[in-house]
Amino acid sequence: MIRVGCCGFPTSMEKYFQMFDVVEVQKTFYKPPRPETAARWRETAGEGFEFTVKAFQVITHPPSSPTYRKARLKVDDGGFFRPVKAVFDAWERTREIAKVLESRIVVFQTPKSFRESEENIRNMKEFFSSIEREFVFCWEPRGWRSERVREVCERLDLVHVVDPFVERSVYGELRYYRLHGFNYKHKYSDEELEWLAERVRGERGCYVMFNNVHMLDDATRFSRILEGFERK
Repeated sequence: MIRVGCCGFPTSMEKYFQMFDVVEVQKTFYKPPRPETAARWRETAGEGFEFTVKAFQVITHPPSSPTYRKARLKVDDGGFFRPVKAVFDAWERTREIAKVLESRIVVFQTPKSFRESEENIRNMKEFFSSIEREFVFCWEPRGWRSERVREVCERLDLVHVVDPFVERSVYGELRYYRLHGFNYKHKYSDEELEWLAERVRGERGCYVMFNNVHMLDDATRFSRILEGFERK
């Protein structure tokens, strides 16, 4: 099964729900919505539509992150999976919305400043061993060596999230791809999307989530290319 969608809504929700069967919710990263709002999304989307959830930034990003300012967050301590109240409170808010949306997958994206250090790995181990495993947890690191990523993912049972045009996933039966468009403004050519379709064909569980400026058009064209491959 290959599911294709976008990271966020590049068009109205009503139109998006008609075009795709999955979305990665971005609002949960900046500031989780109220449960009542999430419940309306779930009802409007209808049966069979899937929401994946990007974890609240207070879990993964420090207060110095510009994304805090964008969301007008006032949190003094947090980020990097540190074993502090703010981080675990942020997880509870993420968890609540994921449950309301009936999500299967939660994505943890860490910034480049989350370096490959023993302290950060120790914090990850404490965090993931302290919360219930109600979801499939996916992790998108930046700048880590593949060997260390595999080691951490194996130990903590995390799916390694990658941009397939940049690197290969090193752990997880499920494949979760986030396509950033090289510089976010890149528009994928048909040849690039055909290459991607060839790569993901036959994978039992695969999510292809576009996260670039042209995500709506790219995801639409990629879906058509996949359909064409299936008819061959």
